[in-house]
Amino acid sequence: MTITFNTKVYTADSYQKDLVGYIGALKTVTVKDDFKISRQAPKPTLSFSGLGRASAKLTRTLTLTGALTPTGDAIIEVSVAVPVGFATADVDALLNDVGALVSGADMKTIVKTQKVSF
Repeated sequence: MTITFNTKVYTADSYQKDLVGYIGALKTVTVKDDFKISRQAPKPTLSFSGLGRASAKLTRTLTLTGALTPTGDAIIEVSVAVPVGFATADVDALLNDVGALVSGADMKTIVKTQKVSF
């Protein structure tokens, strides 16, 4: 099984209950190009139907300049919790908004400069 995003292909490499690990084309013994997705089933109570949870984690080794080490790992994690009974259009809109935030100029400024006040 493969997952493709932004033209990069990740191939399933390991399987656990509710988690699949994928490797990308850049993966070697010393370079990470790893992607993991996982899920957690809702845990309903007497008064609440619960939250379905999903997460994704991308780890990639980067070449560094002006640092004490020649390489370092960049890690991005996304966690989502949605209540049982959601409308699919609401989740689509929520994910589209977060996708725009993550790929937008403000998030790039936060990551590159560590500035959180605009």
